[in-house]
Amino acid sequence: MAEIKTSISELPESRVRLDVEIPASEVQSQIERTAKIMGRELRLPGFREGKAPTDLVIKRIGREGIFQQMLRDSLDSWCRSALLASPISSVGEPKLEFGEMPEEGDALDFKIEIGTMPKTKLGKYKGLEAGKREANVPDDAIDEEIERLRQSVARLEQVDRALKKGDFAVLDFDGKVDGEPFEGGEARDYSLEIGSNRLIEGFEEQLEGASAGERRQVEITFPDEYGQSSLAGKEAVFDVEIKAVQEASVPDIDDELARQVSEFDTIEELKTDVEKKLILDQERSIEGEYREAVIDSAVKESEIDLPEKLVFERAHEMWHQMEHKLQQQGVSADQYSQITGKSREQILEDLNGQAETGLKRESLLAAVVEEEGFEVSDDELLVALEAAVQGDGKAPADLLAQLKSTGQDRAIREDLLARKAIELMEKESKPLSVEQAQAKEKLWTPDEERPDEATEIWTPGKK
Repeated sequence: MAEIKTSISELPESRVRLDVEIPASEVQSQIERTAKIMGRELRLPGFREGKAPTDLVIKRIGREGIFQQMLRDSLDSWCRSALLASPISSVGEPKLEFGEMPEEGDALDFKIEIGTMPKTKLGKYKGLEAGKREANVPDDAIDEEIERLRQSVARLEQVDRALKKGDFAVLDFDGKVDGEPFEGGEARDYSLEIGSNRLIEGFEEQLEGASAGERRQVEITFPDEYGQSSLAGKEAVFDVEIKAVQEASVPDIDDELARQVSEFDTIEELKTDVEKKLILDQERSIEGEYREAVIDSAVKESEIDLPEKLVFERAHEMWHQMEHKLQQQGVSADQYSQITGKSREQILEDLNGQAETGLKRESLLAAVVEEEGFEVSDDELLVALEAAVQGDGKAPADLLAQLKSTGQDRAIREDLLARKAIELMEKESKPLSVEQAQAKEKLWTPDEERPDEATEIWTPGKK
């Protein structure tokens, strides 16, 4: 691809405009490519189907029609390339503006307006104090993990009696609302643990006491806040057939269980190993929490100009990414709402808070990187890429060259730079015990806003 030219103009509220120029040679190349594709189904006198010369295809269809199709095919790629070629860290979806179609032999000009990382006026970011708890694994946490291991080797055995809580029922069911079937309202050979509350409230309770071969009619009302808005507050009737009643048979907690689920010979050895692993997991979480606390302390010490519109755009960007991942897993947005019990608006509201926190942290770290003059060498990039190429036979240097050719190495560099900033801030910080942190917290003044507790470990680049 020929080099794309860009120039940047700053706009209010952390937005920029990129003036983009696609060279005439690239435009003509893509027009000819598009014409070739469109000409595959075109019949012209004297030529076999799909064999007409490109210039005749362009003349027959019209340059404008081919140009419009070419734009639909190439625009996303050009837009990504322009953003990668620019030094900005973009936020949200781009808005595009076009002028007239260029004449043959002319370059294509268009504009991209997009949000960019907010400006940060750094305050204190070294020598900060933050609370850091000690790892503590209570006995009941160990017992819960042993029980999980115990349940993992449980067997389901069919029994000839009525269903009760804790049993598993194998079901066929068909649901209707206002006499009409609805999406997700039917299943075959569905395994349901009675008492697990996996289905709408009231469904499982109405099956208790039923036996294999019995049919029951179950009536429920979907909650008003149900994720699938078309069902919210509606009454539904399910025709249910109980095909089998199963009981979970779990082993005793003894040395035999230890040998069954691990490499240990005794249950005491297994419990000791479980405790060690839980402590390690907790220590990793504690380190993540502490890093977040240090970053958030620095955010609080700094001035960050964060427009609401930028937060809105990042939240929607996160939602679109989530939708894409769900689609890859075969889950629709409506199904996800049904699973979580939240509407799209409620999910976006949750993402709004995450977007604001993430943007503040990313902006703060970018300012620290600039202040410290951090850089990332190609050798550091190669080390970071080693894990990505393990097992596929590709050399890290080849992958790096490929990433550089498309500008995709920049995201990895930014991630490594952010990690350098975090490492510096963490190294220069002072951890406080929970008691010390709580004592300092009591010194807050009524006009001082308390930070929200982190609900999920955050890492650079996370959205």
